Amino acid sequence: MVTATAPASERAHPLTSRVPRVDSLTGLRWWAAFGVFFFHMAAFAPLPNPILNVSELGHYGVTFFFVLSGFVLVLSARAGTPNSTFYWRRFARIYPSHLVALLLAFPVFYSVAPSAEQWWVKPVDPGVMALSFPLLQGWSRDDAVLFSGNPAAWTLSCELFFYAIFPFVLAGLIRLGLRGALVASAAVVALAVALGIGAHIAPEIFGSIPWPILRTPEFLLGMTLGWAVRLGWRPRWLPLSGTLVLTVLLALILSFPGRFAALGPFETAIRWGANEIVIVLCALMIVSASVNDLNGRRSILRTPALVRLGEWSYAFYLVHATVMYVIFAFVGAHPASWSNWPWYVLVLTGALVLAAAVHHWVEAPVERRLRRWKDERDRRRTAAAVTA
Repeated sequence: MVTATAPASERAHPLTSRVPRVDSLTGLRWWAAFGVFFFHMAAFAPLPNPILNVSELGHYGVTFFFVLSGFVLVLSARAGTPNSTFYWRRFARIYPSHLVALLLAFPVFYSVAPSAEQWWVKPVDPGVMALSFPLLQGWSRDDAVLFSGNPAAWTLSCELFFYAIFPFVLAGLIRLGLRGALVASAAVVALAVALGIGAHIAPEIFGSIPWPILRTPEFLLGMTLGWAVRLGWRPRWLPLSGTLVLTVLLALILSFPGRFAALGPFETAIRWGANEIVIVLCALMIVSASVNDLNGRRSILRTPALVRLGEWSYAFYLVHATVMYVIFAFVGAHPASWSNWPWYVLVLTGALVLAAAVHHWVEAPVERRLRRWKDERDRRRTAAAVTA
């Protein structure tokens, strides 16, 4: 294996140096969010096969987000940041938009007298709805609770758990060298495979484990590989173009059952272990995109339009289902047809407009103000301690 390494100064103090901005990851975030949107649209306006089969893979966008979260948090970690500051910054990053999206979602997904025709509208249940505010709904495997409030926000329950354990996992990671980080990555993949096998052979047991626990290996893999990159890991054998080609090949195999019979038992194995393969592929894509940017190579993922869409992707993820269900509450569901494509344009446009508004009027400015407040408070405490 031929591997390029970063300069010795970067390797010597990985948490004291600032890692350059990796805009390709922002571009990839948009495609992950779009995949989730594409997946959800099939419930109301499916396109015929083969597009319908491809759309069913869109839920793997959540896998990408979980791996990316661990990776980016390690890349942006700085020595000396108190845990309280880290937690406050994560709160400032995700909660304001979550709260706005939640309030927008309540009148769309709840009613005191829900209609049987609108199966997505649930009866008002203050107790269940209240779980959405502290992001606890993701700890239930009951769909009525898991998808309560804003249905998309169950993933934030997972993220909140990931944030809780991040400082403690990072404290262990910084004791590892590059070899140790890569061995830890392999161990996390083995854990993910073990959980996948368990879900296949004992679904009655693994089906009761909360999602934040089951999805933790995705976050941990992002963390371990992020640490390897911070230590200077720059694999030359992992070009961005190669990971994109592998992604397309996997999508084709999963979308067209029986069309790859020549693969024999390998096709069966790929289908059986699709979740774990996707986790690894997402991780490889994230590493390759990062190395591509850190090495100063050109990337279509860094185009201004994609970066802007990536910046909106969190808000888009939170509001797209709300926009979608508002529209289809009026027009109803449609059978699979190529004539459904205008609905995709309409919902996508409406969700992007709302996402841009949430990002520019809530997400970005409120995060800046909350971070500024905490930073100023930390400075005052430090000054007082020095004076004392």
